[in-house]
Amino acid sequence: MRIGAHVDPAAPLDEAAARGADLVQFFLADPQGWTAPKPRSDAGALAGGQVDVYVHAPYVINVATLNNRIRIPSRKLLLSHAKAAAAVGAKGLIVHGGHVGGGELAKGFDNWRKTFAYAAESGGFPLPVLIENTAGGDNACARRLDALARLWDAVGEYDEVGFCLDTCHAHAGGEELLGLVDRVKAVTGRIDLIHANDSRDPFDSGRDRHDNLGRGQIDPELIVAVVRAAGAPVVVETPGGAEGQGADISFLRDRLSR
Repeated sequence: MRIGAHVDPAAPLDEAAARGADLVQFFLADPQGWTAPKPRSDAGALAGGQVDVYVHAPYVINVATLNNRIRIPSRKLLLSHAKAAAAVGAKGLIVHGGHVGGGELAKGFDNWRKTFAYAAESGGFPLPVLIENTAGGDNACARRLDALARLWDAVGEYDEVGFCLDTCHAHAGGEELLGLVDRVKAVTGRIDLIHANDSRDPFDSGRDRHDNLGRGQIDPELIVAVVRAAGAPVVVETPGGAEGQGADISFLRDRLSR
């Protein structure tokens, strides 16, 4: 099982070495902005190296929203990030499930379908788009499993769609971690990536604040159980830089080897 971390994008391979990581995840542009990614001088090294690469799309992307001024630019930005992620050899592009604000959730699911249809007009997404469960929002498309099931009814037919399960988001979003992998797979049929994060906040708080494994509100053995059951690559998105994330990676490797 390959385990790594979300790192600074300046020198991802150096960051991987500092953590003893098998893989890295990073942003290709400002996560809070609408800037399209630029070509990277290290694209060849990233694509041809021994460290697996994942890219996280900007947080501002919300393809589910009913707001045209956000939804349409989100579709375009998601596709541009997918192309840029493929150029660095990424195995997947992670994007949050989004929400519809005060509107009808059914329209949000259909907007997700239209996002894949939009990409199909130019040949489709060039790599798996891994939709990630989210921690908060009453009209979120991927916070709870009942909504996730409706989302998968809308997009599950597309070959490029995959799923990223975040343990902090699940806990904060009101989904029990015990048995969660089986419940998710019953909906999606797959888990392509795990974000193994502890939570600084209580169950069903709706707050997305990560913590290092064993330092937050989640029993760390439950996180280990999720990772083991999923059998998917793992990213820690935890605080503390190389030291903190390196400790989390070592913790997971130790527990999983037992």
